[in-house]
Amino acid sequence: MNTGTVGATRLWRGGVATALAALLVAIAAPFANAAAGPSATAATAPADARSGKAIVESVCLNCHRAGLLGAPPINDAAAWRERAAKGLSSLTSSAIDGLRKMPEHGGDPSLTELELGRAITYMVNQSGGDWVEPATPAALAQARPGETIVNARCASCHATGIGGAPKIGDTAAWAARAKEGLDELSMSAIRGHGGMPPRGGVASATDAELRSAITYMFNPAAANARVAARPSIKAKRPAAPAGALQRTVAGMDINLGVASAAQLAKFPADSPERKMHGGVPPGRDQHHLSVTVLNHNSGKPIADATVKVNVDDPGISRITKELSPVVIGVPFYGGYVPLAGHVKYRISVEVLVPGATSTAVAQFQYQTN
Repeated sequence: MNTGTVGATRLWRGGVATALAALLVAIAAPFANAAAGPSATAATAPADARSGKAIVESVCLNCHRAGLLGAPPINDAAAWRERAAKGLSSLTSSAIDGLRKMPEHGGDPSLTELELGRAITYMVNQSGGDWVEPATPAALAQARPGETIVNARCASCHATGIGGAPKIGDTAAWAARAKEGLDELSMSAIRGHGGMPPRGGVASATDAELRSAITYMFNPAAANARVAARPSIKAKRPAAPAGALQRTVAGMDINLGVASAAQLAKFPADSPERKMHGGVPPGRDQHHLSVTVLNHNSGKPIADATVKVNVDDPGISRITKELSPVVIGVPFYGGYVPLAGHVKYRISVEVLVPGATSTAVAQFQYQTN
């Protein structure tokens, strides 16, 4: 999971020293929490966490409106009563892992556990329940240690610093990336940015696992000590079906990432994320689309394709843009487009590789906040 790099001479100035302190606190927190009790593990909600109603209307209604593929229909009190008896933590875990014909994270890997929990609560309440929508992320058990997630994918760039990726164990470089806090850095990994697809390309990774992977890369020794201090937990299955922002077409894995200009503007001024495409454009509607194209069999990036996107607000407008090749850790294709708030866009990604006789097309839907 690449977050860029920054010159060492600036690292200890101003907010960077504060960021380093915040990361140190985050790594030390589990020890303090163990002494303080379970209530000390609750985290604050991300500022852009969506309501249960918003998630249900943009994602869940596709199946839960009419009970497609065995999904319990909203307003079916009997079906939801049986599920509600298992509790919110169990239902959220099922949504994270995927259940029967429902893909992981409800089909949208950009959703956080908090958002999934809120969506489940909303559907339960619409079906006769009386649950309180969670305000902050629950203290969920970590399935896999951060080192496992890092070794599975992140190390391909972060072990040696390919393309400016902060190296594993380079505390100064990671502190520079975390000046807005560890929660914001984790959210970048969840949503995807630059050349990194949602969830760092590991669709089965939970929010807690991604956060743990980041703290591991910041300080492997401290992260391993933290894991050793906890009881062991069985790892969840590593296999992951394609999520809503991942498609496999014509032998290629096509990953779409969306980040607002405001998010990218928070990176250091001399970071590649801030400087790509000539800089972050003004305007609150500006969003960066990034497309990573991988060979499905080898997992290697395809860096010599022509990639175009068509962004449709159905019946209203269409934006067509050819994306520019970029390398930040891994090769990808990116560009800025205006996306208005609270709109469900249909995004088609067209990929033409040299020597191919036809263009591969991947279809996505994306709901803006």
